[in-house]
Amino acid sequence: MVSAVLLQSFIWISLIATGVQYDITHIISRMCVVRQSTVLIPCKYTHPQHEQVSAVEWLHEKSPEKEVRVSQDPAFEGRVELQADAGNCSLLLRDVNESDAGLFRFVLGTGSGRNWTNAQGIRLEVTDAEVEVKTQSDNVTEGDWIVFICGSCIPSMTVPTYIWKKDGHLHSQRHGENLLDLESVGLEDRGQYSCTMSGHEGLNSTSVNITVRPGYPPKSISVSISPSGEIVEGDSVILSCNSDAKPPAEISWYKGKTFLQSGDTYSISNIKSEASGNYYCSARNKYGSQSSAAVNVMYPPKSVSVSINPSGEIVSGDSVTLNCSSDSNPPALNFSWFKEGKSVGSGRIFSISNISSDHSGEYKCRSRNKHGEKNSDTVMLNVMYPPKSVSVSISPSGEIVSGDSVTLNCSSDSKPPAEISWFKGGTFLGSGDTYSISNIKSEASGNYYCSARNKHGSQSSAAVTVNVMYPPKSVSVSINPSGEIVSGDSVTLNCSSDSNPPALNFSWFKEGKSVGSGRIFSISNISSDHSGEYKCRSRNKHGEKNSDTVMLNVMYPLKSVSVSISPSGEIVSGDSVTLNCSSDSNPPALNFSWFKGGTILGSGDTYSISNIKSEASGNYYCSARNKHGSQSSAAVTVNVMYPPKSVSVSINPSGEIVSGDSVTLNCSSDSNPPALNFSWFKEGKSVGSGRIFSISNISSDHSGEYKCRSRNKHGEKNSDTVMLNVMYPPKSVSVSISPSGEIVSGDSVTLNCSSDSNPPAEISWFKEDETSAVGSGQSFSISSFNSSFSGRFYCEAQNKYGSQRSASVSLTVKGVQRAALHTVSGIVAGCGGLIFIISIIIFIMSRMRREGETEDVNQKQTADASDDTYAALDPASRTSADIYSTIASVQSRAPDDTYTALELQSRSSEYETLAVTSADPH
Repeated sequence: MVSAVLLQSFIWISLIATGVQYDITHIISRMCVVRQSTVLIPCKYTHPQHEQVSAVEWLHEKSPEKEVRVSQDPAFEGRVELQADAGNCSLLLRDVNESDAGLFRFVLGTGSGRNWTNAQGIRLEVTDAEVEVKTQSDNVTEGDWIVFICGSCIPSMTVPTYIWKKDGHLHSQRHGENLLDLESVGLEDRGQYSCTMSGHEGLNSTSVNITVRPGYPPKSISVSISPSGEIVEGDSVILSCNSDAKPPAEISWYKGKTFLQSGDTYSISNIKSEASGNYYCSARNKYGSQSSAAVNVMYPPKSVSVSINPSGEIVSGDSVTLNCSSDSNPPALNFSWFKEGKSVGSGRIFSISNISSDHSGEYKCRSRNKHGEKNSDTVMLNVMYPPKSVSVSISPSGEIVSGDSVTLNCSSDSKPPAEISWFKGGTFLGSGDTYSISNIKSEASGNYYCSARNKHGSQSSAAVTVNVMYPPKSVSVSINPSGEIVSGDSVTLNCSSDSNPPALNFSWFKEGKSVGSGRIFSISNISSDHSGEYKCRSRNKHGEKNSDTVMLNVMYPLKSVSVSISPSGEIVSGDSVTLNCSSDSNPPALNFSWFKGGTILGSGDTYSISNIKSEASGNYYCSARNKHGSQSSAAVTVNVMYPPKSVSVSINPSGEIVSGDSVTLNCSSDSNPPALNFSWFKEGKSVGSGRIFSISNISSDHSGEYKCRSRNKHGEKNSDTVMLNVMYPPKSVSVSISPSGEIVSGDSVTLNCSSDSNPPAEISWFKEDETSAVGSGQSFSISSFNSSFSGRFYCEAQNKYGSQRSASVSLTVKGVQRAALHTVSGIVAGCGGLIFIISIIIFIMSRMRREGETEDVNQKQTADASDDTYAALDPASRTSADIYSTIASVQSRAPDDTYTALELQSRSSEYETLAVTSADPH
């Protein structure tokens, strides 16, 4: 049967050799096993992986001299089994017997030829159900103590229950405890005792027979006292009763005939004299009883006291007796008397005749017996007498300084103690043995004495003088003269103080700085620099004290008037600026005036400008006044920074500008700091920079709207636009015919003259081969056009700078009235060839003539350096006599474009062919 193992201890063994570690572990070092049972002896081992285990073995050591291999011992044959697997070296042992007891060790063999083991191993103990008896004596008597022991150890496996039997019958059971304890056996405990263990009932159990002899009554009874020796009041005492009885006797305690308690001992803690007496104990059992002899408690003197006779008031000259009494066992016979610790006599009674004050004092007696001695409490022998030797002492002695605490002590000799009264001069101060003055003042100086009085008389002390020393106090400064002080006056400051001893050292301070010494400080020809707080310091050997400060206030007129600007630094338009007027005067100036240039601005010590503008720039000053005069500050300049404003453009020359001139545009602005950055724009486009924009040899292309932009670090602004208007003679003069297209007799025709010039040109109309103008104005109209108006027309444009003629245009009637066109259409078709020939002839002749006319026209035109064209066309008035019939109109074309139109028209009864040719003036 394999049982669980009870852990008794844990052992870990590390075996290290030449750097190689082997571990053999047993979780217990000792095992108790019941005979005929099966046990597993636990074992674990480890070894380095590179080492091979060549052999394993268990050794059994019954004694140090005898050790066998378990596998080779015939005694273990068939009963052991090695539980060998990886790391496990446990040994299973069956049918355990007494010879298996001993030390078991596991041995590990390696390929290197070395053997390793755990030297401690596991010790195996084998137990049986044998009964062992332990008694007080070989012959058991009623009342003795018997212990029965079952087996030699308690199994380490499952803890059993021990079953005890008496005379074959169950007596008791105890789990895990193999002892049966009978503390006081009786006759009924005689019999045969045996034991067995649960789970092992089949084991043979030995039995033990117990014989109990009858007991006897108490004998040899005695009382012992602990501690032994002298017992002193306050000790703790134990009385012990000793007796010989079987069964043991019950003990009772008595003092005299009074029962105290039961028990082997009787204790008295903190013993008192009242505990003295005869004590004994009585022992009793069922066989009889007996009492001890009595013991007597002795003690030294106690309750020692002194009584005085007579008991009332004792007056000098009386006779007095002191009596000493005490309580002790045995009674005290030796008495001693002491006064103030010194021996003055002996005996129970101490007598004094014709007593005097010298006999007053504390007395006590000492009572003694063989066990010790004790002193009485002290008693006061108080002899009454009137005051004498009255005197005053001062504490502390020596010099008294103000602030000290002083105590006057009145000493006197009297009984009963005297009532003390204190006086300064003839003035009553108070009562009591002492008169104290804390934080003494100079006023407490004077002569002090005390008076002592009791019912037997009175006496006064001699006077003592209290002289209080004190440092300066009440230090003050007086100014002479006391009225108003004006610069140039002579002034004296006087320092006065109260001190004991009188101060001889004086110092003067102005604004905390030393300015002189001596009781008097003089200033002649005083000035404003002397104004300020003055104080003096008075000193003696006990200390020093400063006066309160006095103000030396020197009146003087204005000076050092100045203006400061806040905030300091650059001032930008829109800021808020404050001018502060500061001045030095006494009394302070209350009247301030502000000026810009010579103009008064306001009053008050400050002058504020909110949202400042550039116009505020200038020189400012203030004027301050008091009753002694006035003064103005130096001027300060307020320089307001602002972005450009009032930006404008001026043109030079300022008059009429004619193409070919040189023109300068100048940009001016108002700003602070002055603008250094200028930009120029024409019609919104940048054309240059700099304050001046110059154009040499100006042309009409330069005409237009100009503006400049002025900039400084505070901003920028554009000027208003200015018109640069360049004057030039007419150019690009041309004529247009309205309506365009074919002109038929009876139509209305308008010729329009267009030209580019500045100022606008005046227009005149001409018909070739006629010497005078046929009209004026921008347009020339012919209503009800007929063949009489046919011809070549041109216009001439003229202003004060020149003139130019347009190319000529031809007006030709294309046919008769529009109703007759259908009639002649056949004729026209038939004469087509003839018309073609005539047209060619007319074209050649016209070409030759127009080339000559073009040269004339070009001589009248004025060239313009600019490419820009300005056209001004004004209609001219016509006279009512001008009646024209529009026949045909041909527009001007490119130089190489030539068109010929031939139309057959009816004119009265005749037919004429009119050709309109566009001529190129070039």
